[in-house]
Amino acid sequence: MQGTTPDGLQHLLAGEVWDHDAVRDGIRDYLVEHLGDPGAVLVVDETGDLKKGSHTVGVQRKYTGTAGKVDNAQVAVYLAYAAAAGHGVIDRELYLPQGWIDDPARLKAAGVPDQVGFATKPELARLMLGRALDAEVPAGWVTADEVYGGSPALRGWLEGRTMPYVLAVKSTEPLPPASGPSASAARLAARVPTEGWLRISAGHGAKGRRWYGWSHLPLTAAGAPNGWGRWLLLRRSLRTRELAYYLCAGPASTPLVALVRVAGTRWRVEEAFQAGKGLRGLDRYQVRRWRSWYRWTTLAMLAHAFLVVAAVTEHARHHHRWGSSP
Repeated sequence: MQGTTPDGLQHLLAGEVWDHDAVRDGIRDYLVEHLGDPGAVLVVDETGDLKKGSHTVGVQRKYTGTAGKVDNAQVAVYLAYAAAAGHGVIDRELYLPQGWIDDPARLKAAGVPDQVGFATKPELARLMLGRALDAEVPAGWVTADEVYGGSPALRGWLEGRTMPYVLAVKSTEPLPPASGPSASAARLAARVPTEGWLRISAGHGAKGRRWYGWSHLPLTAAGAPNGWGRWLLLRRSLRTRELAYYLCAGPASTPLVALVRVAGTRWRVEEAFQAGKGLRGLDRYQVRRWRSWYRWTTLAMLAHAFLVVAAVTEHARHHHRWGSSP
């Protein structure tokens, strides 16, 4: 009887001949076809999945937000496409710690291709962003958290591709203001006067709009593309007054509300992770090898993309039906 053993699924993930990267590109094109928007945001983020033992490819003991503590986890970096109509994951790369790269026998046992070497998470982000930009995915901005915002190489590469960005940075990140010597993001933030903060929504959350105090300070534009500016964007909690910091670069005419919109978009990839894990089985796999991980993750991305497009299509149909009523 079919379906009584896992043999079919195991063969699909490990033995069947099919190109998971070609499927990945098809997912990207499918989402762009239905969600494509020149003002969309490319969102880079990572997530960790808890795993037992030491044989699952890429696993290591590290702090992960999934568990809220140091635990055995496998970490991957994802690229999401966030547009006004909806959002979905369009690319993925598994992070291999240096300890894995230094252990050829372990790599061979996990089926890691010989050409795969160590890559930092910002380097994996650059690889995926490069694929998206080379494919002419319509997007106006890139956003990511501190892991990526703290990479001068990634920031320089984005500016070289003339791709505006809003990247979170640490309070200690040294930044060059429009005039004067470089200072940490926290020291620059102290220069904002009381009246320099505006209450702006960063978008909708599970409990309604996300309201914060926002401000921004000009930074030097030296070396930026012609007509661009750079800013330190600041977000302040209305309740605790805790600050978050973002390094931004883009057209000099970009208003504060536009930077806030991009910064708020990053939360949407977290929603995609939750949906992917809760509904599409993104983390519900028992695979140890390199190719099986990529295939499982790609299939989960495909399922998520299908549901995203179905929801967008149904919303458009409903809006058209009720919007056209007399």
